[in-house]
Amino acid sequence: MRVSYNWLKELVPQLDLSPAEVGTKLTAIGLELEEVIEVGEGLETVVLCPVEAIEPHPQRDKLRLVTVTTGQGQLRVVCGAGNVPAPGGIVVLAPLGTYLPAVDLKLEPRKLGGIVSEGMLCSERELGLGQDSDGILTIEAGAFPAGTPLLTAYPFARDTVFELGITPNRPDALGHVGVARDLAAVLGLSWQAPTSSATASNESSRELDSLVTIENRAPSRCPAYGAAMVRGVKLGPSPSWLRWRLSALGIRPISNVVDITNLLLLEYGNPMHAFNLRRVANSTIIIRHATPGETLTTLDGVERTLIEDDLVIADGQRPSALAGIMGGADSEIRDDTSDVLLECAYFEPTGIRRTARRLAMHSDSSYRFERGVNWGALSDVLQRASDLLCELAGATAVPGQRFANGALPQLASIRLRKVRAERLLGMSIDFDDSLKSLEALGFRIAERSSTEATVEGTPFRPDIQLEADLIEEIARMRGLDAIPTVLPRISPQAPTPAGKLERRVRQWASAAGLSETITYSFVSPKELSALKAPEPVVTLKNPLTSERSVMTTSLLPGLLEVVRRARRRGEHDLRVFGVGSVFLAPVVDAESNRHQTSRPRAGEDVSLLPHEQLRFAAVLAGNRPEYLTKPAAYDVFDAKGLAVELVERFTGRTATTTWAGSEPSPLPHLHPRGAAQLWLGETLVGSFGPLHPDVGDELELGGPVQIVEIDLEAIERAGATLTRYRPIPRLPAVTRDIAVQVGANISAGDVQRTIEQHAGDLCESVTLFDLFEGGSMATGERSLAYRLVYRDPRAVTDPDNATTLTDKQVDSQHEKVVRAVAKIGAVPRA
Repeated sequence: MRVSYNWLKELVPQLDLSPAEVGTKLTAIGLELEEVIEVGEGLETVVLCPVEAIEPHPQRDKLRLVTVTTGQGQLRVVCGAGNVPAPGGIVVLAPLGTYLPAVDLKLEPRKLGGIVSEGMLCSERELGLGQDSDGILTIEAGAFPAGTPLLTAYPFARDTVFELGITPNRPDALGHVGVARDLAAVLGLSWQAPTSSATASNESSRELDSLVTIENRAPSRCPAYGAAMVRGVKLGPSPSWLRWRLSALGIRPISNVVDITNLLLLEYGNPMHAFNLRRVANSTIIIRHATPGETLTTLDGVERTLIEDDLVIADGQRPSALAGIMGGADSEIRDDTSDVLLECAYFEPTGIRRTARRLAMHSDSSYRFERGVNWGALSDVLQRASDLLCELAGATAVPGQRFANGALPQLASIRLRKVRAERLLGMSIDFDDSLKSLEALGFRIAERSSTEATVEGTPFRPDIQLEADLIEEIARMRGLDAIPTVLPRISPQAPTPAGKLERRVRQWASAAGLSETITYSFVSPKELSALKAPEPVVTLKNPLTSERSVMTTSLLPGLLEVVRRARRRGEHDLRVFGVGSVFLAPVVDAESNRHQTSRPRAGEDVSLLPHEQLRFAAVLAGNRPEYLTKPAAYDVFDAKGLAVELVERFTGRTATTTWAGSEPSPLPHLHPRGAAQLWLGETLVGSFGPLHPDVGDELELGGPVQIVEIDLEAIERAGATLTRYRPIPRLPAVTRDIAVQVGANISAGDVQRTIEQHAGDLCESVTLFDLFEGGSMATGERSLAYRLVYRDPRAVTDPDNATTLTDKQVDSQHEKVVRAVAKIGAVPRA
């Protein structure tokens, strides 16, 4: 929204702040200053000069030599414009040395066709005052003495324009009147509304009733519709002050009639439309819903096909305008226009928004109607437009105004309490001064006391509906910077075990080369369905979007969305993880309730609360990092290694895996050939495997990925341990190797668990260090070699009493291991 400093001074006559100070003050009250535009900058040396003589250029047919009088002498200027006035007419001269910012030009002596031009005769565009570049700016003869500075003759040519960022809840600030009201209120000044020659009246007259008929068939979509009429309009260009003001504020001048409606748009923030009454069939205006399939050619020359939800302003035969968005080409103002019907209305905002979005039409009018215009100012706006048309277009106003209203919006009546305001702002306030600020902003105080008041809403502030809204207005007028900064009082709490584990898992995963992602806890049911995840149990009543309508039962939708977006942007190799909560069906057993993170309110049925479970999930996509070998894709063993390492590191226990690809699979989102579950004893703690290709295709991932999911609460219940320092043992260890030959039905993990169970306390560690297949062994057979480290367990806990193990002690224990592995079908090899 562009706001003119000169216009604000007209509306707030006592305003004595500089443009910079005004910009700072507007930002302080929530009307953010985004840009300052200096209009007419650099025009201090530009002067008005009568034309003395016009001669043809001796060498250039399209150029002429124009002699002008500056008041201090005469200058000869080479000019190519076709509208140089006859001698006596006044032109605008930029003498040599002038810099024109609008066209980034500094005038220096130069020859044009061999003749030096002693300046330049300027157009409005070159002066930065308008968009017209068809010819130079001319002024009628005798209007000003020779040599009069342009800014003396037309002081309004110099202005400062503020580009303000207006939030959607402030439709009143989309007009200069609203901005002036706010500025005057915060400065403690009075402001004056634009003046009219007559008091606005919302009553009709017999003459107006006889000339036009208005019928409102859609009162719910058009709660207020006002019309006024002028006759005998003389269409022509607007005066310079109006053209230049509109240009400075970003609107192209067209004609006096259209320019006046645009001026009112910028003044009050109320869009208007001017109908050429000659082209309104039967002199009838009907506000109605469109007939499905009917068409309307709008002012931009595009034919629009309408639906029933669209609101139109029709005449007796066809639509004449798309209500609140754009007028129709048939009834536009033309050279033959004589009688003009002025429209000023209030349309229901959501209906305008639907039509504008459907048709991709976003005009200055729709921008304001979508936010809600001031329906209380319709009569004043119509009266102001009638006065200006009489003044600037030679029209005669038809007495009265005609309204066809529905049910107007109900104004809020709000209870304002001093104690509530102080509690919300965190500071004491002068309640009487606060009420005066609200009155200065246009609110009416219906009842008041020293601690309470009843405040009535106003049509130009539809956003003020609650007590908190009024308190915010008080804060704006006091200055948001005046609100003290106070840190809230908090009761420090020791981190929970789950919180400690969560933090340590994050640190470990980052150290392992994974990148953490922060994703939404809200997902779409479609994503959960694609992953065969549990059905959502928490659905949002008012989601921001359908893609964020339920609380997630899996961390995978967010992680896989990261993969999809990355791959679409050319990043194919990813190692990402996330730690967060999933929201599952309510738990029913007491043990599970113990771990439920949702805290019930008094008297609330615990069984109705969702079970919030803390999880870790990781996704490996693309190729693993390789430096000296060819790139190789992540496979299920990478996922297994990550999952097993996490569980064993944080529990100090050996994890086991089981294949989970049988039908029906407990992991339907994973490929059955690689789906596996992770166990600690009899407790299921996680899963891993390749994502099923069908799921990947549905989610448009563009390639295979490996999945890891870990239940951190199960890890915590299993006894998550802290990594502690262990001193280096002073006693030497004794090592023994054992190699066994096994068939395909015996896993390496089964062999290792058997060794650990029978090696006793003397065995410090068991490590698989060799795998051999082929040679003299039958197909399906393989050799596994393990290294066992034996040491007195007291070497760490009680080193003073520990002893070095003898070969006899080690051999005795190792023999038990050899016999145990033989019993499970593992044949020891020499």
